[in-house]
Amino acid sequence: MEIRKCLFPAAGYGTRFLPATKATPKEMLPILNKPLIQYGVEEALEAGISNIAIVTGRGKRAIEDHFDISFELEHQIQGSSKEPLLSDIRDLINRCTFSYTRQKQMRGLGHAVLTGETLIGNEPFAVILADDLCFNEEKGVLAQMIEVFNRYQCSVVAIQEVPKEDTAKYGIIDGDLVYGRDDVYRVHNMIEKPDPEDAPTNLAIIGRYILTPDIFDILRETKEGKGGEIQITDALMEQAKNDRVVAFRFKGDRFDCGSIDGFVEATNFFYKNL
Repeated sequence: MEIRKCLFPAAGYGTRFLPATKATPKEMLPILNKPLIQYGVEEALEAGISNIAIVTGRGKRAIEDHFDISFELEHQIQGSSKEPLLSDIRDLINRCTFSYTRQKQMRGLGHAVLTGETLIGNEPFAVILADDLCFNEEKGVLAQMIEVFNRYQCSVVAIQEVPKEDTAKYGIIDGDLVYGRDDVYRVHNMIEKPDPEDAPTNLAIIGRYILTPDIFDILRETKEGKGGEIQITDALMEQAKNDRVVAFRFKGDRFDCGSIDGFVEATNFFYKNL
């Protein structure tokens, strides 16, 4: 099975960044001179995925406009020193196909993924959460995950170690190392945002997934949890019962750009290193 499509859930309100996100999608907040979602699309393209599916919502038209030609702007800066500034986004527009659907209600990540089914169809696919910004100079996180998927042919979640006191912010996995690997775990259990004393490990799921298409049928049957949300971890647990989920401890840096501290950390990192 080949990974041809990458889904970007991008319908959330970004309330932690109010008032900046009152009229601007959080996915369009810039790290230096590039919006978060563009970094994610570049990561997908580097992994060989050019079919980009985006789940949006009300007030998110700026995302669609960003991945489209602006004839007036192109004409205005043509031949000037500013023209090269658009070279990266032009390259993405030329090399990728973008499709969109709307999530009418904010009912959690699981519901956002299910909303994207119409864009994905019956095939395995990647998922990138744009506000989890990842960087690895040698090979991007999604490219690393595709290698893991090609080996095990099941759903893959990206994980990293977090401080024990932070487990309540993440989905936490429990599992056993796959024989011969020190970075791949066969997942036995997942707990959504456990208190530190209840967390089985400090291995946290971050915003990168590769999912097999049976996840859609599972999500349709997944019951709502706290706040009326459908959790992707609940659906993944159904797959894990049949040994159909592995967790991959990736190589690289990850920044939680859904928080102000992480956003500032990412800005400083990219300013110094790029």
